[in-house]
Amino acid sequence: MTVTYREDKATQAAARLLRLAGGKLNHMKLMKLLYLADRRALIQWGRPITFDWYVSMPHGPVLSFTLDRINDTAPPDGSSYWHRHISERRDHEVALLGDAPRDQLSPAEEQLLDAVWREFGAMNQWDLRDYSHTLPEWRDPKGSSLPIEIRDILLAEGFSESEAREVLDSLQAEEFAARLSGA
Repeated sequence: MTVTYREDKATQAAARLLRLAGGKLNHMKLMKLLYLADRRALIQWGRPITFDWYVSMPHGPVLSFTLDRINDTAPPDGSSYWHRHISERRDHEVALLGDAPRDQLSPAEEQLLDAVWREFGAMNQWDLRDYSHTLPEWRDPKGSSLPIEIRDILLAEGFSESEAREVLDSLQAEEFAARLSGA
């Protein structure tokens, strides 16, 4: 299933976690926290926050497009929403660049991010990596990467096939409507 990545929401979610951390975080820790938040949103509401693509990598599940933003150099033309608000990775850390907007996250999404921080924020990147290896959808990619399907997350968390299909159908309908409206 194809969904359209929401760089604005991914950036604002990352910025919220960075604010909770005091302005900077290890990039792997940030990635794991974002994955756990997207996963929790998907399970609770049937829709993620970022609409990113999930992949299993050697250090656990990641949000593919968001990881690209973390690893990319900021384009000189300022076209990257991410890089206008979050620094390039330096010494395995990213940091807030001023006060990022907060207009794309709903109050419920902000509360979910806060809850993920309360639950996992005290863990370091290695503890989070180890924890993420226990998630049922993660498979060891043997040094590469493997896709993680939304369906697999839902089924692993006790959704029936028909419930998972309803979530996927709803996400597809939302994606179709967004494309029609030009959003």
